[in-house]
Amino acid sequence: MSSSSSSSSYYPKEVIDPHHHFLDTANQPFQTFMNKFATNVTYLPEDYTRDVIEPLAKVGVKMIGTVHVEAMPDNGVQEVAWVEQMMVTMEGSSSGNINYYVKGYVASANLTDDTIEQQLQQLVDCVGKFENGTTATHVATTRHDGIDLLKSPRFEQGLALLEKYNLSFDLQCAPIQLVETASTLFAKYPSLQVCIDHLGKPRTILGNDLLDDGSVNPNVTVDEAELKVWREGMTAMAKLPNVHVKLSMLGYACPGWMRTKERQEVLKSLVRETIELFGANRCMVAWNWHVNGAVSDADNMSYSDEDKDRLFAGTAKEFYRIG
Repeated sequence: MSSSSSSSSYYPKEVIDPHHHFLDTANQPFQTFMNKFATNVTYLPEDYTRDVIEPLAKVGVKMIGTVHVEAMPDNGVQEVAWVEQMMVTMEGSSSGNINYYVKGYVASANLTDDTIEQQLQQLVDCVGKFENGTTATHVATTRHDGIDLLKSPRFEQGLALLEKYNLSFDLQCAPIQLVETASTLFAKYPSLQVCIDHLGKPRTILGNDLLDDGSVNPNVTVDEAELKVWREGMTAMAKLPNVHVKLSMLGYACPGWMRTKERQEVLKSLVRETIELFGANRCMVAWNWHVNGAVSDADNMSYSDEDKDRLFAGTAKEFYRIG
């Protein structure tokens, strides 16, 4: 990976957002589970256009596509069909400046279910406008609290089907799972493209953002035990050429990272370490909008423009086959 320092502000000409969500928990029957956590929350394509696409356009940055990621729906097929219909409706009413920007899906599917192959076929059929449905849908998995699905033989049977349907897999798990299970499991499927979500999810490495009295937590001592597990898992995963990673949900790793220079430096070092492990060609900046969108640009990242283009668009375009 090449690198060069530049004091000038960097804005990529094109970006892809490979991780965002739409919600309408009060009105959609497949969002009853999510409604327990995000009660009566609505965030739709027109909101994303207003909050993300239009502000980017004002500074000369073109959004060339996004990937909608499942928001823990009760039914993954219904969620994808809902987003597809909203996109079609938006395109039909567009003036031409804003159109069908969702180019791929990370859909929810329970890989341990007896009907998983039927679910995968339904998902592929649901997004048939993209090359006959063979390149658009990418699969996450339904969450099961307290159960490590990566250790389940039935889960692995379902995982093996993804290659048959030309699908990739978005992995969201705890760092210890990267160490104990994920690196061994995904090494068995070298043709399956895998993306680790949210930086591998190191958790609150500087502690909570605020103290009990509401003041900013002054701690600048990193939780080395947490980082040791994360580093071991990410190093093992980086050795697998089919594995990529999203640089996202930074506030989970370091809550309130933007509040102090010291916290910013800790987070920067974490992001840089991830990029060094995987290379810019396997890393992608993702925004997790609207939950915790990115709040900084690429100033002083000390990477070449070529690498920045990979981070902000190229890697996601390649992984999710957007084009």
